[in-house]
Amino acid sequence: LKMKLKEDMNPLLLQVFRSVVWVYSVITFIPWYFFSGAGTNLDRARRIKARTVSGHPAGPYRAINSQQKLVAWLHPGVDTLDKMFEHAAGRFPQRDCLGTREVLSEEDELQPNGKVFKKVILGNYNWLSYAEAYEAAKCFGSGLAALGQRPQCNIAIFCETRAEWIVAAQACFMYNFPLVTLYATLGPMAIAHGLNETEVTHIITSKDLLQSRLKAILCDVPRLRYIIVVDSKPTSWPDIPRGIMVLNMDAVKEMGSRPDNSEYLCIVIKKPQSSDIAVIMYTSGSTGIPKGVMISHGNIIAGITGMAERIPDLNETDTYIGYLPLAHVLELSAELVCISHGCRIGYSSPQTLADQSTKIKKGSKGDTSVLKPTLMAAVPEIMDRIYKNVMTKVEEMSKLQKTLFVLAYNYKMEQISKGYSTPLCDSLVFKRVRALLGGNTRVLLSGGAPLSAATQRFMNICLCCPVGQGYGLTETCGAGTISEVWDYSTGRVGAPLVCSEITLKDWEEGGYYSTDKPNPRGEILIGGPNVTMGYYKNEAKNREDFYVDENGQRWFCTGDIGEFHPDGCLKIIDRKKDLVKLQAGEYVSLGKVEAVLKNCPLIDNICAYANSDQSYVISFVVPNHKQLMALAEQMQVRGTWEEICNNSQMEKEVLRIITEAAISAKLERFEIPKKIRLSSEPWTPETGLVTDAFKLKRKELKTHYQEDIERMYGGK
Repeated sequence: LKMKLKEDMNPLLLQVFRSVVWVYSVITFIPWYFFSGAGTNLDRARRIKARTVSGHPAGPYRAINSQQKLVAWLHPGVDTLDKMFEHAAGRFPQRDCLGTREVLSEEDELQPNGKVFKKVILGNYNWLSYAEAYEAAKCFGSGLAALGQRPQCNIAIFCETRAEWIVAAQACFMYNFPLVTLYATLGPMAIAHGLNETEVTHIITSKDLLQSRLKAILCDVPRLRYIIVVDSKPTSWPDIPRGIMVLNMDAVKEMGSRPDNSEYLCIVIKKPQSSDIAVIMYTSGSTGIPKGVMISHGNIIAGITGMAERIPDLNETDTYIGYLPLAHVLELSAELVCISHGCRIGYSSPQTLADQSTKIKKGSKGDTSVLKPTLMAAVPEIMDRIYKNVMTKVEEMSKLQKTLFVLAYNYKMEQISKGYSTPLCDSLVFKRVRALLGGNTRVLLSGGAPLSAATQRFMNICLCCPVGQGYGLTETCGAGTISEVWDYSTGRVGAPLVCSEITLKDWEEGGYYSTDKPNPRGEILIGGPNVTMGYYKNEAKNREDFYVDENGQRWFCTGDIGEFHPDGCLKIIDRKKDLVKLQAGEYVSLGKVEAVLKNCPLIDNICAYANSDQSYVISFVVPNHKQLMALAEQMQVRGTWEEICNNSQMEKEVLRIITEAAISAKLERFEIPKKIRLSSEPWTPETGLVTDAFKLKRKELKTHYQEDIERMYGGK
């Protein structure tokens, strides 16, 4: 068990402790075993979860409970998103639906380094009930129609994650306006490209984004006529180009609620069909200009049906915290799953999530403490952050506290690997860590990028909650696979969802075949009702990536390489695009090299790079601040963070440590980076070097580090 923490204490005391734990376990085990159903948990974790329906190792693989037929909807007849919302509002009219925290005050706080941070003090959550949210969406949609928005004509939303986003989206679903989504971190040219390609005349946005991002490109979007701002405060908008009208959301709702609009609406209203486009979602993609993925109502319904099946006992008593970008398929699907089941959704942001978050004033409460969510989606980047924060706190504990924490951690690790729970440890030791997310989390959903085994284990142990790791793409509505909550194995993404099936296609160049032993391997193809309608106005790419089989079912070729384990779970092992052929003909998978080296504590992020006319791999590394500073102290290297990162002695030492890690992880000689460059700046979506889901943008990173590449390969 590599992930065990080091037990640094007197061996005699350790023996005494172990004996006490052994006696406690023996006495409590039998009654606990029968009452908690631990035996069934272990059986559940070990059972076969999916199998090939053709008998061939290449598949298609289907979940055990959808061997005969893939599932396409939750409730019979509810096959579009407007029907789904209507169904929920009918069943749960008085229950809380969307919650927003009140802002009590904002202040600027001067930091010791002279920078100014905005800090907020927030109050309680104010809630819109399902009936109120439904009514708001209806009025807003009607108001948009009064402003000349027509069914099956695209409308754009460019806005942060908040209650108004979902109200606006539901309005568009209801009135059959296909919704174009763009995330806030796309560059200005990419945003203009998306708005022009989809020919939108109306855009829904927020005060902040209009000021900071949209204003600059309005002249590049000639068709735009109406800007609807979701913030309630009416303000005057100077310097908006002529011919564009700015209104706020309340004014549009007001127009929609007038009785004289209702007769007029009967003429224009055209209820969506299941095959109509609900969303055109622009994905940042790791390459080139963003592509718009066309997602039909039926696609989303199928996707959320598959996801909901993997969340045990999902019902109207659950609370979900929404803070990831809603323009991202992971967050949008998760919130629609919640709405279809009558859960409440409380809104947050990465800057206000926890008590320690950057915008929360010291001593006041973060969103998780107030909302106490039971469900949460997280990208690995955020979980890694929580993991590092807690581990830093553990380092600062007194020797006794630290010893107790480490012993409890390792004891619980052994117990969960056997399928057992540890109620005493949870209440004595891990309660405080669990409180970081409000103390009620029962399932964490992870997606967007692979989660490291160490972080996943940490979440299971310290947050006392299972992590459902999933795999899906915008092109498959975010749905593909999700691991079951009682499956505590790491590094896998689970079995296919009940809405999809997966086939492995041989990839000769990379040397992956379905006949490989012990496990079949190949490129992952996903088929099912959740596979989207293709890219907007991009026939060539559609022919390349999508196809329809003889039964009329759509398939998407993911470009990811996976292997199926005997229990039907999938593991992602490589990516076609990350394959580079070195001078001597060896193939190196950059993604594989990065995945291995990311586990090294010194490394926060890494991008491996190789030129085909060279014989070795090089890497750019974002080092972990704390670890590198400690190493610098050990080597007596002084200076600012930047100077330490640029110090050639430090570079050599980090390379030595990385090389050791690579050798112990059994990387081939030619896969190990020969030269590295330490980057003093972290890579964030704002810098444009990673996508919103924190995946590397290789092309941008290459341009950014061009001089370093020439230096490392030129031997300068």
